[in-house]
Amino acid sequence: MTPIRQNAARMAVALLTMSGIGFSTWQASEGYSALPIVPTEGDVPTIGHGSTRYEDGTPVRLNDPPITRQRAIQLAHNLHDQEEAGFHASLPGVALHQSEYDLYLDWVGQYGIGNWHKPRSPRTQLLQGNYRQACAALLIWRFQAGRDCSLPRHWGPKGCRGVWSRQQQRHDRCMEAQ
Repeated sequence: MTPIRQNAARMAVALLTMSGIGFSTWQASEGYSALPIVPTEGDVPTIGHGSTRYEDGTPVRLNDPPITRQRAIQLAHNLHDQEEAGFHASLPGVALHQSEYDLYLDWVGQYGIGNWHKPRSPRTQLLQGNYRQACAALLIWRFQAGRDCSLPRHWGPKGCRGVWSRQQQRHDRCMEAQ
């Protein structure tokens, strides 16, 4: 992905929405599966572009019927809209560059709004105005199903190397915005 340099000032989170580039990046990171799958050992079932639930909150199950690409995009947009409302509410008074907004909302899509509210999430640093430390906090979130995904022993066929590489990419993009 091409780095995005920030020349504009940060804007209040309440005024931002996920950009087309941010959504496309998220889709590419998640990939696509018409059938429900378990993306890594110990993970929950996903469908489409990594959706773990449907709009009504019903979790994806491995015996669910396949969906089309169009339904996958619709499901992804609907779930992102739901997450975005909680994301906005979680950052009162915080201003971000568009690229920061996109990558943190992508983080929420992967780890969930519940984890976003935990003390070690980037949110804590953002609320204090510590933008570089918020970038650093991204790298703390490298675990999946109890495995440290930054360790090469967890990079096999059923491993979680993608979790770690995605966090490194987010961190790099975040630091570019500083």
